Amino acid sequence: HPNSYFPNAAAAKQKETRRRQLAEAAEKRQKETAYRGVKNPEAVERKRKKQEEVEKQAMTTSVSGGGGLKWQVG
Repeated sequence: HPNSYFPNAAAAKQKETRRRQLAEAAEKRQKETAYRGVKNPEAVERKRKKQEEVEKQAMTTSVSGGGGLKWQVG
């Protein structure tokens, strides 16, 4: 038996499984409360992701100096 040298390996695995289940349950609860009263949570999620993409795009363009504004001195 591979676990005979490590008697707590099975216990550790159980703990890890339990911890993951708790984390998943907590995540599910958070989503449910976040979308309470929302008819279409997937659409909300898509919209949020798109907004993040747009913001990320805006950040990269402004950092590179490609903001489109040229200062004219003189």
